[in-house]
Amino acid sequence: MAVQRPRSWTTAGALALLLATALIGGAAPGPAAAATVEKLLMPGPVSQAHVKQEDSCALCHDRSNRRTQTSLCLDCHKEIATDVRDRRGYHGHMSNSSVGECRACHTEHKGRKADIVRLDRAQFDHRNTDFSLEGAHAVLACEDCHKPGEAWRKVTTGCAACHKSDDVHRGQFTQSCGECHSQSRWSGGRFDHDRTAFRLTGAHTSVTCDACHAGGRYKPAPKSCAGCHATDDEHRGSRGPDCGRCHTTTEWKAAKYDHLKETGYALLGVHDKIDCLACHRSGNYKDRIPKDCAGCHSADDAHAGRFGTACEDCHGNERWHLADYDHAGKHHFALAGAHAKLDCYACHTANVHTQKLAKDCAGCHAAEDPHGGKLDAGCGTCHGEQSWRAPLTFDHDLSSYPLVGLHRVVGCAQCHRTQAFHETPTSCSGCHQQDDVHHGGLGKKCESCHSPNGWSLWKFDHARQTHFPLLGAHAKLSCADCHNAPPGSTKTSSQCASCHHKDDRHLGAYGPQCDRCHTVYSWKGARIQ
Repeated sequence: MAVQRPRSWTTAGALALLLATALIGGAAPGPAAAATVEKLLMPGPVSQAHVKQEDSCALCHDRSNRRTQTSLCLDCHKEIATDVRDRRGYHGHMSNSSVGECRACHTEHKGRKADIVRLDRAQFDHRNTDFSLEGAHAVLACEDCHKPGEAWRKVTTGCAACHKSDDVHRGQFTQSCGECHSQSRWSGGRFDHDRTAFRLTGAHTSVTCDACHAGGRYKPAPKSCAGCHATDDEHRGSRGPDCGRCHTTTEWKAAKYDHLKETGYALLGVHDKIDCLACHRSGNYKDRIPKDCAGCHSADDAHAGRFGTACEDCHGNERWHLADYDHAGKHHFALAGAHAKLDCYACHTANVHTQKLAKDCAGCHAAEDPHGGKLDAGCGTCHGEQSWRAPLTFDHDLSSYPLVGLHRVVGCAQCHRTQAFHETPTSCSGCHQQDDVHHGGLGKKCESCHSPNGWSLWKFDHARQTHFPLLGAHAKLSCADCHNAPPGSTKTSSQCASCHHKDDRHLGAYGPQCDRCHTVYSWKGARIQ
């Protein structure tokens, strides 16, 4: 009998009819029949990923308890189960990973080509994975790291996995590139060298890696100074390989060699600043060199050995040229004025240990003495130490001939015609003989009449000095009117006739006593007594 199918025939009705037919036939359904039944009950084909499980619904579905479906998924996807348990990976970082169900995100029975992952790349937050995208990684496309056809979870997070071709170290370092490099940029890596057996200090901290690791070879690299600086060794290996005994890593030239401790010779003053080769000229520091000044500075000795070899008696370590030698304290002869500017050998012309120098002016300046050594007083009486010629400070008032009047303003050479000053006359006539209008007739005591304030300023008391007062007409006469034979002669008679014999009208008849009749006021008007 044929069964009439209603118009509203459904899949569920067909399944029910099929099941009833099987039961009417009196036979229980076998495995093949059961699989056929489950396929008939499926809402649609599964995705290509689950095609092998399509015939065994029980692998994914528990007919008695729908809530166990997530555990069935995790039984098959063990990697995801581990991520959820250890709270790592994308599923382990989900906020509901411990209570959520897989079917909330992943659906099946949508056909072979259905996308059961349903991942929205634009909204995907990579911070929910074990590898947060930072720096330059944030702008990369997914395909830059995730290969097509490969599960995304299989991408390793190690730097070397992606940057092996960019590794300039050629695998010499560990795979943890992040120890030196950042995600912002590949260049400018910072390596903590303190974690190695060679800690970088001083100038080593600022050099590039290639400066020590030539050609990018990091193993093995020398750890001794000589290993890198053998070509910079000015000592040519004579000081051994332990450069750190003297040098520091801050600066190659800043040596800290304890010269006193090592050699018994302390480097003081300028010696502490000069280059080692200035003394160790051969470059071999084992060669013996002198420790006294003369041993090194004989060529610089401006004294040509005249002062001996004890240079330290005068010179210090700070500078070779003297600035404050205590000549007065050591030799009781202060160097003042022009003496302070002289070189030592200007006076010390021979060996100081054999040459005895005088301490008076004449001892050094005898050859320059224009006075010929005829002055008893010391040179310092007139001359100063600033200059030999000026200023002269001789005080004539302290001599046996004080200068008064016009004598004070005349130059020394006007009286001292030669520099043998003691030979200069002290009498007026000694200097003024050519100015003597008396031609020596009045003697040499010019001061009897004349004043040193002026040659024409003279005063002669004729009455007191000659006992012949000039009265009347005599007072108006000049000296030469009476003293004229010879001119300026003082040997003139006081008799009237001696001057007036030509005026005697009496022709000597009344004798030479004219004053018996005549007066000194006028020759005329005689009075007879």
